[in-house]
Amino acid sequence: MRLPRRASVASARRGLLPVALTLSALFALTGCTAATSAVGVAPVPTDVSQLTDDDGYIADGTSLTLDSRLPAIQRLDPNLLEALREADRAAVDERGTTITIVDGWRSLRYQEFLFEQAVQKYGSEHEAERWVKRGADSAHVSGHAVDIGTADAMDFLSRFGSEWGICQIYANEAWHFELATTPGGECPAMRADGRG
Repeated sequence: MRLPRRASVASARRGLLPVALTLSALFALTGCTAATSAVGVAPVPTDVSQLTDDDGYIADGTSLTLDSRLPAIQRLDPNLLEALREADRAAVDERGTTITIVDGWRSLRYQEFLFEQAVQKYGSEHEAERWVKRGADSAHVSGHAVDIGTADAMDFLSRFGSEWGICQIYANEAWHFELATTPGGECPAMRADGRG
């Protein structure tokens, strides 16, 4: 005898309850890693070789010009990118210096990788936070920060960047700049490091 359709569905649902509870427990025990992967968020890389252009990765020893079509440049905040391009034109005209970027926009997983590397390097999360922000706390992840590639360009932006609203943010990072004032305004006082 065949059960009515309504009874079959109810039976099937009861059979799925133990499976759903088991999966919920598994996700809780694994720190939601499986759940994160299931919704399309890539896991944090364990090695630099797992990073790609799509993460905003720029290989050590290389830099990008501001006309690059790679995500590290193209995913920067449009206002920051335009201010940098204007500053670059002035730097080239006045000093023969080109502004290049060694770090621009970064994916969340790339930022988490960098934080984990800093923890290993400095021995604790507390000390790592002086140099690398966690995940979405980083202005790089939102496209609001760049790390400049040469000492000449850093010097130029430190001295004249406020003309375009570009400011050095941290005293311990001469390379890190953000759009932090209105063009021609005064840059805010630098923070000692990423924690303060």
